[in-house]
Amino acid sequence: MPRFSPLLSVILLLSALAGSPSAKAQSSITVDEPWARATVPQQKVSGAFMRLTAQRDARLLRVDTPIAGVVEIHEMKMDGDVMRMRAVNGLELPAKRTVELRPGGYHLMLMDLRQPLTAGQTISLQLTIENRDGTRERIEVQAQVRGMAGNSTGQSMPHKH
Repeated sequence: MPRFSPLLSVILLLSALAGSPSAKAQSSITVDEPWARATVPQQKVSGAFMRLTAQRDARLLRVDTPIAGVVEIHEMKMDGDVMRMRAVNGLELPAKRTVELRPGGYHLMLMDLRQPLTAGQTISLQLTIENRDGTRERIEVQAQVRGMAGNSTGQSMPHKH
């Protein structure tokens, strides 16, 4: 077996680990089906939606995007006979449970839009997640813009009876 200098041995070991899947940093959050609702001309507000699954307890702290001046995490819920919407300071992501951001529930409000959102377009969202141990990670998400009916063409979706 060839002998290497201690420095070369360390370099070879680090190089091997860098290519190892277990050595690569992986996000503890899975993001499924991210999408945003298309807008009409002059509309300055839209919503974004997705499913988030955390491998360990975490919290969605904030979301940023270059297409909006402000992004807020919102909750919609019934208060008596009235549906109310309010901003929340974060969203708990319990370990191994999927949290759905959807119309009529938790969602992202994209406000002060800098451009109209057109069906078929893709927008970038940056999620800031705080893990239980206080570490933070940023996750880049590409969300498809869907028509007003919630699909990519803007056409009404058929209803199932």
